[in-house]
Amino acid sequence: MDYTLLSSPLQGFTDFRFRNAQHKFFGGIDTYYAPYIRLNGKLVIKPSYHRDLLPENNTAIEVIPQIITNDADEFLFVAKYVQELGYKELNWNLGCPYPMVTKSGMGSGLISNTEKINHILDRAHSETDITVSMKMRLGYESPQEIIDVMPILDKYPLKNIAIHARLGKQLYKGGVHLDAFQNCIDTTRHKLYYNGDITTVAKFKEMQERFPTIDHWMIGRALIADPFLPSMIKNNSPEHPDNKLEVLKNFHDTLYEIYSESLSGQTHILLKMYHLWEYFSTTFSNPHKVLKQIKKAQSFRNYDAAVIEIFKKG
Repeated sequence: MDYTLLSSPLQGFTDFRFRNAQHKFFGGIDTYYAPYIRLNGKLVIKPSYHRDLLPENNTAIEVIPQIITNDADEFLFVAKYVQELGYKELNWNLGCPYPMVTKSGMGSGLISNTEKINHILDRAHSETDITVSMKMRLGYESPQEIIDVMPILDKYPLKNIAIHARLGKQLYKGGVHLDAFQNCIDTTRHKLYYNGDITTVAKFKEMQERFPTIDHWMIGRALIADPFLPSMIKNNSPEHPDNKLEVLKNFHDTLYEIYSESLSGQTHILLKMYHLWEYFSTTFSNPHKVLKQIKKAQSFRNYDAAVIEIFKKG
C-alpha cells in the first residue's frame, strides 16, 4: 500500500526553519503541519506566526497551518487569514495535552465538550469554504470521549482526523492505546491518520500490520530525535547511513546559525539549542552525559567547544 508520512506539529520546535532544514538534509516527509496559532481572545496574528506561514518561507515543502481554540470567531478569523496567504486547509488542534492549554478548555481538554465542538464546526462549514481537518487525542480522561464526539464529527465533511493514540492526561508518558484507536476506525466514517510512537522502521512496519487500512502516518517527537527516520522508512532501511554524524552535524550547524540570526541574546539562543539537544542527545551513546555537557555550556564559546567534542566522540 502507498502511504504518506506527515510531520506532527511540535510547539517551539517545528517552525519553518526546522522544517526547511529537515527537508534539505533528510527528506522523507510529504507534508508538514505548522505549530498551532493561538489567539488568546485577541483577533491579532503574532508576527512569529506570520513568519512561520509566509509562503516565501515554505517554498520547498507542503505545509498545513493549525489553530488551537475553543472559540468560533477565532476559528473564522484564522481561517480567513490563512486563506489570504493561499492556504486551502486549516487543521484544528484538539490534541495538545499540556495543562496550561487543557485547563483553558482547549486542545485535548476540549474533546469532551461535544456541544462546543459542534458549534465551531457548524460555523466553520457554514461561514467559510476552507477545508477543515482535525488533530486529536483519544480524549483527556478516557478514550470514550472521542467515541462520544464521533457522531458530531461525522456530520461534517472533514478532510481527515489525525489521532495521537494517547490520552491528554498522559502527556507523552505511558504507551499508546492501539485498541482504542481501532475503535475509532470502527466508529467513524472519516479518514483517519495515525500518530504515536513511530520511532523506528520496525515500529512503523508493526503499526502498518496492526492497521492495514491506514495510509497516512504522523511522526512527532521522533522527527527531532532522529530526523533520518522518515527517509529510512521510505527506503525501507533499518540502518542509518555511514555518514550519519556528518549529516547530523551539518543539520545542527544550520539550525544553530539560523536561530542565532533570528533570536536575540546569547541566553535565548543557547536555551533554544538546549531544548533541541534534549532530543538530539538520544543519537549518542551516552545521552545523559551529552545533555549535561550542553547544559553546562553557558556561553557561545563553551557551547561550540562542547558540540565539537560531542560529535568527535560520537
